[in-house]
Amino acid sequence: MIINRFDTTPTVLNTFIAEIRDVGVQKDAMRFRRNIERIGEVLGYEMSKTLTYREKEITTPLGSKKILGCTDQLVLCSVLRAGLPLHHGILNYFDAAENAFISAYRHHPNNSDDFEVVVKYFAAPSLENKVLVLTDPMLATGKTLENVLNVLKEHGTPKKIHIISVIGSKAGGEKVKEVFPKDTHLWIAAIDDKLSSRGYIVPGLGDAGDLSYGIKL
Repeated sequence: MIINRFDTTPTVLNTFIAEIRDVGVQKDAMRFRRNIERIGEVLGYEMSKTLTYREKEITTPLGSKKILGCTDQLVLCSVLRAGLPLHHGILNYFDAAENAFISAYRHHPNNSDDFEVVVKYFAAPSLENKVLVLTDPMLATGKTLENVLNVLKEHGTPKKIHIISVIGSKAGGEKVKEVFPKDTHLWIAAIDDKLSSRGYIVPGLGDAGDLSYGIKL
């Protein structure tokens, strides 16, 4: 796996990361969602540098111009519900992308630290020979993306897989490296060192879904 992380580079992206982590700023759900969306835009732009392009000619009011256009067909697949703002940010830059959505959540039996990932809903086009972009803002243990990958295998073999996340853990990065194809790219804004006993990223930012859309039952 090729890991592309950006928290060690001084750019405006660090401002967005700082704000989504800050407990004071997090109280503004609209701002939280918008910052996640902007992070998606930045990471989507960086990912675009690895896609396939072909020269084409366009007509302007005063003549013509040859320009490079992307020839890859993208499918953006997001983990509900936390992945929606990130999905929107990436979609802002890839107008023609197809879309897929999957519902995956943690189930802690008897409220124990151990958990399983439950997948209940999936809607997607064919993935055959397309560029699959998986979006999940929090890459904690990697179990969610592992389960998502297992479901996606029934919908065709992608030409290439990209994973876009906001914050991850070192353990989560190692897990996806283990289960995804070797040429998979991970685009991630920041990586933290630790996980809690329940598998949450420390210091992380909390529950991205709750911060975006409110506390769930």
